[in-house]
Amino acid sequence: MTSRFRIGQDDFLLDGQPHRILSGAVHYFRVHPEQWADRIRKARLMGLNTIETYVAWNAHEPRRGEWDATGWNDLGAFLDLIAAEGMHAIVRPGPYICAEWHNGGLPVWLTGSEGIGLRRSEPQYLDAVSDYLRRVYEIVEPRQIDRGGPVVLVQIENEYGAYGADKTYLRHLVSVTRDAGIEVPLTTIDQPTDRMLSDGSLPELHKTGSFGSRAGERLQTLRRHQPTGPLMCAEFWDGWFDWWGTVHHTTAPADSAAELDALLAAGASVNFYMFHGGTNYGLTNGANDKGRYLPIVTSYDYDAPLDEAGDPTEKFFAFRDVIAKYASVPKETVQASADAPTFEVALAPVAVPLPGPDETRYSEPPTFDGIGHLGALVAYEVDLGGRGGTLRFGEIRDQAWISVDGKRVGTLSRTRQERALRIPSGSRLRVFVEEQGRVNYDQRLGEPKGLIGAVTLDDVVLTGWSAAPVDLHELAAAAALAPVGDALDSPIVLYGTFELAVPGDLFLDSSSWGKGFALVNGFLLGRYWRSGPQRTLYVPAPVLRSGINELAVVELETGVDTIARFLPRPSLGPEEE
Repeated sequence: MTSRFRIGQDDFLLDGQPHRILSGAVHYFRVHPEQWADRIRKARLMGLNTIETYVAWNAHEPRRGEWDATGWNDLGAFLDLIAAEGMHAIVRPGPYICAEWHNGGLPVWLTGSEGIGLRRSEPQYLDAVSDYLRRVYEIVEPRQIDRGGPVVLVQIENEYGAYGADKTYLRHLVSVTRDAGIEVPLTTIDQPTDRMLSDGSLPELHKTGSFGSRAGERLQTLRRHQPTGPLMCAEFWDGWFDWWGTVHHTTAPADSAAELDALLAAGASVNFYMFHGGTNYGLTNGANDKGRYLPIVTSYDYDAPLDEAGDPTEKFFAFRDVIAKYASVPKETVQASADAPTFEVALAPVAVPLPGPDETRYSEPPTFDGIGHLGALVAYEVDLGGRGGTLRFGEIRDQAWISVDGKRVGTLSRTRQERALRIPSGSRLRVFVEEQGRVNYDQRLGEPKGLIGAVTLDDVVLTGWSAAPVDLHELAAAAALAPVGDALDSPIVLYGTFELAVPGDLFLDSSSWGKGFALVNGFLLGRYWRSGPQRTLYVPAPVLRSGINELAVVELETGVDTIARFLPRPSLGPEEE
């Protein structure tokens, strides 16, 4: 059954009748595919009629020409599940998405291209973006509402007014979108300031705002720039994200509900950012750098109405009560899950050898990008010739563990803005570098990772570097076969197994460990770090199995507990007071 969705003089129009969008953000790439339907259904039960999602280009095309729209990247299947629930969909393909996601969603191969002009009308960037959008629209076009699908809106770029003002670039994105058969209304989103709203859109695009407070004031600003048509807060910030070394950010449910009430009382449409945040599985977390580098944690719980594990929070019911004042809500309610099983698993250190460097030698250490490595770890080595002294780096992105002849002598951190240390005399220097997350915002998009620039020892340049990329999945696979034994140097790989009668969500306690990564049955849950705030890693039920399950922990620090503990509930750290 097809419908028609358009923008009227004052309202969105669904088959000619006024329609308010009540939407919630769920990023399919942050949720296990087997859990998509559950999260979508719970959005409907809160009273929502629409699901919004970004599209993460770097998830679909991590290497140029290797496009993937299957499994976790099956946007079409996600949209079909939204339709099956009787809901509409909003698609925001970027190409830039921010979202506290690795590199703002842009692929590393793109941002690292020589001479590239990001997010502007530069030829090689436009060519790549055009190819990407056409692929996305091959999925979206047949799923528009007037084709019988759920899609009612498509967004052009993302908060572009905070970055640039290239109208030629925006017009190109519109042209590619329309040429691909996208006929639903096109929107833009910006924070409601005069400059951002002016710079970030075009007259023919419907402007929306992003904010979480002072709804009346922000809607007035938006109305000055969008004289006709419906008002919409397309990112109603109902929570916030966390970064390592801080607290778990929360907002009071009553305060958020009051802001929502003001927004809906003004007649506006809304999209909750987030309805369900999900998880930065693997190495997908982004980072911010506004003078200090701050990588984002693994959890993207966001203090949202539906928590990281898909359970309703106090906000869920507070928002549902507000929505019920303006629209009908289902009678069915959502029940929280029972506590997860608690148990302990003995872990043993296993002797997993790191991959050796190839025969290539470099005058200065190559970046991760220079050797085409998309992982988090690279081991650099160079001969010292028996010397010691002050070791100095151009820049470290993002953390390094320094060893001389297999003995740890110190660490250097980008966050702490450290670049030098004294080392003893020795034969071989090893610098083990972790990329902690690509900056997802502003002008640092696409910056290279690893050791940046020349490295000196007492002001003499060290040359003849080797670089060995480390694959975490290969380490975990090797751990199952490796003999028990201590590693000479980091990382330390711990391995153990546990048995389950029936798979269910678990919460892995990382509070007694240092810094590293955890994998269950070869699935990379993400990063942990004693600096917090996050203390548990969410283990979604679909990655577990009845019978024997494998746990591998890749620990970058020392003195770790060799027990893995599973807790009944998540622990995301101390909250703001």
